[in-house]
Amino acid sequence: MISTSNISLQYGKRVLFDEVNLKFTAGNCYGIIGANGAGKSTFLKILSGEIQPNSGRVTIDQGKRMAILKQNHFEFDEFPVLETVIMGHTALYEIMKEKDAIYAKPDFSEADGHRASELEAQFADMDGWNAESDAAALLSGLDIDESKHYQLVKDLSGSEKVRVLLAQALFGNPDILILDEPTNDLDIKTISWLEDYLLDFKNTIIVVSHDRHFLDTVCTHVADIDFGAIKIYTGNYTFWYESSQLALSQRSAANKKAEEKKKELEEFIARFSANAAKSKQATSRKKLLDKINIDEIQPSSRKYPAIIFNQNREAGDQILETKGLSKKYNGDYLFKGIDLFVNKGDKIAVVGDDSLAITTFFQVLMGEKEVDSGHFKFGQTITTAYLPNENAHYFNSDDNLIDWLRQYSDGEKDEVYIRGFLGKMLFSGQETLKKCSVLSGGEKVRCMISRMMLQGANLLILDEPTNHLDLESITAFNNSLANFPGTVLFTSHDHTFTQTIANRVLEIGPNGFVDTLGTYDEYLEKKLAAVSK
Repeated sequence: MISTSNISLQYGKRVLFDEVNLKFTAGNCYGIIGANGAGKSTFLKILSGEIQPNSGRVTIDQGKRMAILKQNHFEFDEFPVLETVIMGHTALYEIMKEKDAIYAKPDFSEADGHRASELEAQFADMDGWNAESDAAALLSGLDIDESKHYQLVKDLSGSEKVRVLLAQALFGNPDILILDEPTNDLDIKTISWLEDYLLDFKNTIIVVSHDRHFLDTVCTHVADIDFGAIKIYTGNYTFWYESSQLALSQRSAANKKAEEKKKELEEFIARFSANAAKSKQATSRKKLLDKINIDEIQPSSRKYPAIIFNQNREAGDQILETKGLSKKYNGDYLFKGIDLFVNKGDKIAVVGDDSLAITTFFQVLMGEKEVDSGHFKFGQTITTAYLPNENAHYFNSDDNLIDWLRQYSDGEKDEVYIRGFLGKMLFSGQETLKKCSVLSGGEKVRCMISRMMLQGANLLILDEPTNHLDLESITAFNNSLANFPGTVLFTSHDHTFTQTIANRVLEIGPNGFVDTLGTYDEYLEKKLAAVSK
């Protein structure tokens, strides 16, 4: 078990945490959630000892080992991959190095023999003889080919380094596992492997993630950072979100009787418990939810942006058609021979092994790049709005946000009108006068969404739209696109986002394309079935 006693942290006048008292127990997975800047990663650093609070302390049960997912991707560049993983178990690794040093001595003494004997006993107690095979199994599970296990970490790609560091954190079955954004740079197959691994993990997990599907799959509890406090709720992220929204609506319904509110909450818990029984965590989560006290459910103070896409003109029946669309990069095909007829109201998830291929496909449709062969045509009634993956070139000026957004308005230029679109994305007051050149990644994406809403398009093209956004913005964006009556082409690594929006999946690549009607999960099931044959 790991616990906090009266943890407080303040930077200047800003209070992040005030008198936080929590217990994290074995067998549970805790998802740390909170708005951007609430202090999620900072709290993990306090738990790991990297940051010292102004007051209070963190207590770990005696003899328990903590492992942390490292964020410095260059720290182990000069070490072999397999050795880097084993370094995750510091005590075991130090014994291994001391043993090797003793056995390498040219003047091996009797004292050295006694010390080596002691180390061998400790090594055996820690299951050291299986260390290399266990480390190799983790690497293989995370899709690091066996041929790379003895290479130096610096010779790996960026995404491979992330997986090695993840294997390092998982190695040796730590008692407490702390993970900050563990799904970043992982593909769907690897994320699924990690979910299964964590579901079988018997010790304590504390995780920060913006991936709602991941949080819903692995978490038994949610630790919500709000108003400088942290409160633990039973259930996964979706349960917390839906219950907090229900509590918020109940608080607004001043005339509703207490008995009616209680009955509504009880029915909500019962319905969610029934659904939990069908999840990967089945029995354990259902038992937890069945024990929930009604008083545990509280409204959140979160502010969700008002993302509303209105069409200035309804589209006709001709939306978009491509014929034999192909594009090469450095002599090799990114995508080849795409024949696509987009129907009115389609919401198409574009997927593939190469993100560059998908980005290039969208850039072609937006007229930013030329194809090598084939052609495409939009219908006469179609107006497009584009959210690119890379947006830095949109913000190379010292304009304030009002003037920046005003330049994209074909009609109304009034400041109040422009402020309205910024306000929907939670830019208000003095924030609207901030220079666009100093915005954070998340603020830039929110500005780009304001721009899209202002355009009133009937066809939206979105390249990794959830990048840099917090859970509140992702949820609002998700709900908005699900309700949008127009047509959408998009790509996203967010499983929930893709599953709840797409009614069609287009897989593109150098060998052609596969166009599948149905949801994202149905597409994955068909693909898995095809591989199994």
